[in-house]
Formats: sequence, structure tokens, C-alpha cells
Amino acid sequence: APRVLLAPNAFKGSCSGPAAARAMARGVLDVWPAARTVLLPMADGGDGFLAATVAATAGRVTHHGVAGPLGRPLRAPLGWMGGGGPRTAVVELAATCGLAQLGRPSPRTSLRATTQGAGQLIRVALDGGAERLLLGVGGSATTDGGAGLLQALGLRLVDASGRELPPGGGALARLADCDPGPLDPRLRRLTIVVAADVANPLLGARGAARVYGPQKGADPKAVASLERGLARWAAVLGRGGRGPGPRAPGTGAAGGTAYGCATLLGAVIAPGAEVVAAAVGLDAALAGADRVLTGEGRLDGQSLFGKATQLVAERAARRGIPCAVLAGSVEPATERALARLGVTAVPLGDGPRDLEAAIRATRSDLRRAAARACRLWQGTPSDQPTGITHSRYRSTSPRTTSK
Repeated sequence: APRVLLAPNAFKGSCSGPAAARAMARGVLDVWPAARTVLLPMADGGDGFLAATVAATAGRVTHHGVAGPLGRPLRAPLGWMGGGGPRTAVVELAATCGLAQLGRPSPRTSLRATTQGAGQLIRVALDGGAERLLLGVGGSATTDGGAGLLQALGLRLVDASGRELPPGGGALARLADCDPGPLDPRLRRLTIVVAADVANPLLGARGAARVYGPQKGADPKAVASLERGLARWAAVLGRGGRGPGPRAPGTGAAGGTAYGCATLLGAVIAPGAEVVAAAVGLDAALAGADRVLTGEGRLDGQSLFGKATQLVAERAARRGIPCAVLAGSVEPATERALARLGVTAVPLGDGPRDLEAAIRATRSDLRRAAARACRLWQGTPSDQPTGITHSRYRSTSPRTTSK
């Protein structure tokens, strides 16, 4: 029986990574009842980052009261990875200060949103004996450079009159000085990896405020204010050549949170998909796979720049393993790029539908699309350059495992 690796990203707004993997597994077993399905949900730093890393290592999740992006209290998850090695905590910004917690974004919320809750979770992790921290920074509602996170850990930020700055990126333009002295001393013993899902710098035309501010509710006036604030933030934090610099790739992730953590906490900024791949053991899972299914909600140009779907497809292609990508919508240029790798794109659904109907049908569509991919593999001649090879399997007892 074939061993099929199911490694999807979350389908944003409709289906988590684990739920997507389970739906795909049902579709595989519809065609190949004897198949052995291995569920390995992926992520790239945003939604699903914590769930993917914790589930794959048989870890655990605790919940704690923290401040949301606008200061209102909420319960947020803190992950603890299982297995050996350093005691590793996992914090996902999308779950503490993400757009989902914000409600309706606006210019006002874009200036006020804070990463304070993530810093509060890091304190809890330190209390629990964390030696290493994985910080997933995708999906945030913030553009405060990580100021709120660092303030929650003890950093003092003051204006020219010596008053503490209020939360949010809108206040950073008034920053006169920072005092890292009160930072929690336990941070010196904590190894921090920032899992970034973008490679944008902190400042400039491709920077955090100008590219992602509008997605977080900022109008042109708010974008300009946020850009000024981040420039002042970089000038103060980077005194004496400290940190990676505001033009370094990845420093703009999560509204500059990656920059703040790298500059003051010595964090390493790494592509989120690669961080997750290492944490969940993707390479080991691929080594025993006959077929691979991955996927995400929208397959577009961004999918080819450091996203989990691209990473899974590329690593499968490198090993010569037939791979299909399932997606709610597929841009033709991205489909052609995947085809050049020998990877097939399989859209969900059979025709145009309104967004709400498509979201409701995601799991059933994933099941059908996975079955469609298996039938393609089963019936396509091996000499066609599609990455799909001809193969037929006889039935034995099915087995589904979760790693």
C-alpha cells in the first residue's frame, strides 16, 4: 500500500492544518483503502504555528490570561514542545495580538495595536523554565516594532519629558530613549528563534508599515505615522550599531516585532516554514513517503516565497516524490511555476462559488480534491512530465498515523 504524507498549511478562516490533514486523509482512503496516511500539518509562522510544532512532538498547550492587541484581556495558548533537548516554549503572535482578536481593523486600531500579550506569555514561559523559545510572528495586527512585547519584559520606553510611552506603533515617533536595564535577566539564558513568514525589511517601500499597514487598517496618514515611528524606533534601538539593522531581510515581520526581538534579545530571524519543518521532522517523514499532498487556501505569488506549501513541494520534488498541492484558488502563473518542479496543483471545488459557501465546504472539498489527486496518480502514464507516476495498489488493511 502507498504511504501518503499529508502536510498542509492551515486554510485561513476555514480549516486548521490538522483538520485539513484529516480531510485529505479521508480522500486518500476513499481511493486507496489500504493506504498508510501520515498526518504532518505545516505552518510558516502564522496561524497554526503553535499547533503544528506542539502536535508533531507530542507536546502540550497551556492557556493564560494576557492583554489582547487593544489591551482587552483574553486567554492565549502557550505551547511546550515534547521530546528531548532544551525545554522549548512556543508563542504564536496570531493567537495573542492577531487580526482575529482585533475585530474590525481601522486607522485608529492600526496605531494602537500592541504586542504586549506576547511578551506576557514569554514571561510565563520563563516562569516555566523555558530554555528556548520559538516565536511565530505571522498574522499579527500590530506595527509597533515589538515595543509592547519588550515593555512587558521590562524595557522602559520614554518620551522627551521622561514619560512612559503608551502602547502601539503610533506612539513610537515620540520615543526619546529606552532603558534595557529592567529587562528580565532570565532572557540572557533564553535562545529565541523568530519564525518569520515574510522577508520584508523594517523600513522603506517594502517595509512593515507601507506593505502590511493597510492590511491592518492603516490609511495613508496612519501608514506615514507608523513609518515615522518605526524609523525612530530603529534609530533609538540601533544606537552603536546594535542589531541587524532596519534594512535587513525579515526585520519587518509582524510589524517590526522581528526587528525588536533581534536587536534587544539577540533573537535569530529564520524562515517560518523552515523552522516548522525542522521542528516537526519533515525530512524524515518525506524519506518514507510514496506520495505527498500539501495545500493552502490561496495559491498565488506569495506561496512561492518562503511559505510552507512551497517548502513541502520543493523538498518532495527534490527527492523525486510525486506531490500535489490542493488550494481553494490557484493563480495560473503559480500553477506553471509548480509544474516546472513536477508538482501538480489541484483546485478545490468544481466551479465558481461565493466565498462563504466555499469556506463552509472546505473540508468536504479537500476530501474530494485529495481523492482526485490519487486518481490522477493512479491513471496518468508515467512518461508524462507532470510529476505523477502510473501506479496501482491492491488493498490491505488501512492505517492512519499522526506524527
